[in-house]
Amino acid sequence: MHTHEIAERHPAFQHHDPGGPAECLVHRGQLLVPLGGLDAAVDELARWIDRVDSADHATLRLRPTADAIRIAEDYADRLKVSANHVHTVMVGAPILHGTGAKPEPVELPPEPPAEDWAKPVTVLILDTGVDPHPWFTSRPWFGEWGPVPETLDFEGDGVTDAQAGHGTFVTGVALRHAPGAVLRHHRVLSSHGITDDRTVAMALRRTRQHAAARGEHIDVVVLTAGCHTTDDRCPPALVHEFSRFTDTVVVAAAGNHGTSRPFWPAALPSVVAVGATKPDGSPAPFSGHGPWVDTAAPGVDVVSAHVRPSATGRAYGAARWSGTSFAAPRVAAEIAKAINEGLTHTAARERVSPAMSSQVS
Repeated sequence: MHTHEIAERHPAFQHHDPGGPAECLVHRGQLLVPLGGLDAAVDELARWIDRVDSADHATLRLRPTADAIRIAEDYADRLKVSANHVHTVMVGAPILHGTGAKPEPVELPPEPPAEDWAKPVTVLILDTGVDPHPWFTSRPWFGEWGPVPETLDFEGDGVTDAQAGHGTFVTGVALRHAPGAVLRHHRVLSSHGITDDRTVAMALRRTRQHAAARGEHIDVVVLTAGCHTTDDRCPPALVHEFSRFTDTVVVAAAGNHGTSRPFWPAALPSVVAVGATKPDGSPAPFSGHGPWVDTAAPGVDVVSAHVRPSATGRAYGAARWSGTSFAAPRVAAEIAKAINEGLTHTAARERVSPAMSSQVS
């Protein structure tokens, strides 16, 4: 699904600069501002504000005549306000076999082995959810943070949503390559593969706080969605939240747009941006590329755990799917294994980052 198609289906989204160098999606009439700067922003922008939602990262809901993007551009440096960008999984992806289409059912591979790592390594997956797939239900980590099931048909129209089962698939990739890791989940993506700056920022804050309250450290964070922005800079809300994580490696998909334009948050220097390769090791044509991409991993015809609707409810098996979404958890798994082997988080990142970057630059 392309940017204009999403905007047409969601009237609350604004399609900025269609076909131009600053093309992106934003929430119409919304500005984000850190809580510490809320009072100053409200004082300065009062004439445009309809109401304020002041939970975590405050959202300024603007009056219909206000231009959120123009206001953000004019006041960004002084008030730290920004548009609320829409993040997606598949926007603008070329139509390739297995890419941007429904995953193809395949035979379920053998279940990953049960491993008990001497050094606990926690991997946080921010995605659509995770279902009680047979690969997962016997794992000690499954459900410890509460159930986060997949939504398969949000509208109830009998049509499986475009990214239904995405989180279960991503979790399967991580499990296959790091079977001893502790996998945690938080839903940020809809079953159509859509989220936004505020949702991701709030999830980062809440999961970090939740882990700290349990005495648990998050070693690796995996994000499979992202966005282009109005100014080709990372949304400040995400920059702020990533800065709060210490001794954590953040891994993000480089996007499926086939462009070198920075895709956020992957393009942040502090984040490991992961492109996709074909089975022969060459770059996938849909993969984000450029100097901001740190590494790459298999992302074409990946096989992993999947869930789909059935006549009796849900059917669990496997699927074949393509995208940088499925390269990112592979790299995250390699980082988790390196940390388990005793490497520092920095050394673990350095082990994977240069591995294939020359193939995606």
